[in-house]
Amino acid sequence: MKVLVTGATGYVGGRLVPRLLEAGHRVRVLVRRERSIAGRPWADGVEVFVGDMVEGELPAAAFAGVDAAYYLVHSMHAGRDFAQRDRSAASRFADAARDVPLTVYLGGLLPSGGGRPSKHLASRAEVGEVLRSRLPTTEFRAGPIIGSGSASFEMVRYLTDRLPVMVAPRWVLNEVRPIGIRDILAYLLAALGKPPLGEIDVGVAPMTFKAMMEEYAAVRGYRRLILPLPVLAPTLAALWVGLVTPIPNRIAVPLIQGMIEPLVGDTLRAREIFPDIEPMPYRRAVALAMERIGANLVETRWSGAVGAAGTFELIDWEGLIREVRSVHVAAPPEQVFRAFCSLGGERGWLAWDWAWRVRGAADRLFGGPGLRRGRRHPEELLEGEAVDFWRVERVQPDKLLRLRAEMRVPGKAWIQFEAVPEQGGTRLVQTAFFAPDGVLGALYWYTLYPIHRPIFSDLVRAIARRAAETPCAPRQSGQN
Repeated sequence: MKVLVTGATGYVGGRLVPRLLEAGHRVRVLVRRERSIAGRPWADGVEVFVGDMVEGELPAAAFAGVDAAYYLVHSMHAGRDFAQRDRSAASRFADAARDVPLTVYLGGLLPSGGGRPSKHLASRAEVGEVLRSRLPTTEFRAGPIIGSGSASFEMVRYLTDRLPVMVAPRWVLNEVRPIGIRDILAYLLAALGKPPLGEIDVGVAPMTFKAMMEEYAAVRGYRRLILPLPVLAPTLAALWVGLVTPIPNRIAVPLIQGMIEPLVGDTLRAREIFPDIEPMPYRRAVALAMERIGANLVETRWSGAVGAAGTFELIDWEGLIREVRSVHVAAPPEQVFRAFCSLGGERGWLAWDWAWRVRGAADRLFGGPGLRRGRRHPEELLEGEAVDFWRVERVQPDKLLRLRAEMRVPGKAWIQFEAVPEQGGTRLVQTAFFAPDGVLGALYWYTLYPIHRPIFSDLVRAIARRAAETPCAPRQSGQN
């Protein structure tokens, strides 16, 4: 079949595309920037169309002759107007896909027994209604997705790993219906062989969020004590999650608010229509996720998708501050490239790591991502991925890496690394860029310059040492 995938750079979409290709389908992807899929193993196997689901025109050619389209877009990052953005995006998609025989949408389970859904779950349900009312649609409704790098799994993992004794709100005793990422992908793929099916709830047997943490602890060999309390405001609980885990508040809040009511649905239709898909037990999904993390085989991660949040790119503005440092390295360019591409995450920042951690902690206090987002892989980087409080803006293999700051700063900031062949070795060029936002931005830069200067100077030398002394291992491969 000829299949169009939206949200191909997201957590689920980035895993669905290679499986569609493996199944023999011809795949198109609709992305906001063509470069956003650069470096992905499947990039050369898909047809790429550029368009924005919220702004501008959607290319009619992307939908022409398509047998099915996947709608895997939502605006969790988009701020207060996320519901309007989701509604607008779904409506524009419906206009463009009016001749497509099948649309497959991944939504969320809704509260059982007439409970009130959170704003984000209500918005996802509204998107489903827009699609079903205007297009022949199959809508899978799922609870927490458990897989290496998923936001729900990372929340369970870090809370359980870091807190031997946990005081939790009483609604951790509410039942939810989790599902492994492999099973979600299986349902999405199987939908192509069926007519439009409307709403279908999917997942394993219901369990409480408390049980999810206890089962995770059992897999890891931990003993944990979880004490539910009768009162703990969802916003306060989300702030606590944001403090303890890598999940920032803007994602933790909708995740937590979605658990205030039971989310179990009814999976009878899923079992009847897809009898060959038997969702794996929660504990098995946890074990598989940990295996993938331990082997550095995480295909996609929750932090890899920018979503509908605003983005910008480095341009040569008037007044742009540049600070350039360079050093000659007795190593080939590919080795230098791998050295600066391995910065951040668990390995840290090579020089003044304590200062980077202090900056990350301060950023978290002011609502930024801090350093806890880490990175998907210790050495590989793809455009659009997160690295601590940076976003990968540009990658040119063996040549260049540019990171855009997402920490709280009064302006726009980047750091760029280049590997330039020189005299049998490589010239490592490190450039810090800052576009100050008015007087406050200029004061910020020049006030902190006495601190930045030794940090950046030591950083370029440390990267050179790593490149000369410790070649990085070649990339591993794998699936799921």
